[in-house]
Amino acid sequence: MNLAHIEQVAIPVRDLARATAFYRELLGMKLLFEVPPDLAFFDCDGVRLALSIASDPMYEPPGSIVYYRVADIEAAHAELERRGVEFLRGPHLVARLDAIEVWMAFFEDTEGNTLAITSERLVART
Repeated sequence: MNLAHIEQVAIPVRDLARATAFYRELLGMKLLFEVPPDLAFFDCDGVRLALSIASDPMYEPPGSIVYYRVADIEAAHAELERRGVEFLRGPHLVARLDAIEVWMAFFEDTEGNTLAITSERLVART
C-alpha cells in the first residue's frame, strides 16, 4: 500500500455559491461538477478539489492550507491580484534547500480558508 497520490482535497465553506465563484472566476479553476446544494468539484491538474458545506461544526471553516504550485510566483501573484485576490502576505522566501529556494504567498478565500501559491527556484551555485 502506498498513500503517496492524493485523489481529492475537501475545503469546508459556508456559502457554496460565493466560494464556487471565487475558485472559478478569481482563481481560474475548472469546475468539474456540482452536487447541489452542498458540493462543488474542481480539477487541480488531476486532483479533485471539493468545496463542501460543513455537515458538522467540527468541519466548519477554516480548513487546512492548500498550496498551489506555480511556475513563476511573481507573475501568478500579480495576475491573482489583478483578478481581485487580496494577499495576506506577498511572495517571500521560505527556505533554501541546497540549490533550491522555496517561495510562498498567502491569501484567503471568501470563506476564511488560508490558501497559498508556491514556487521553487534553482539558485546558481558559486
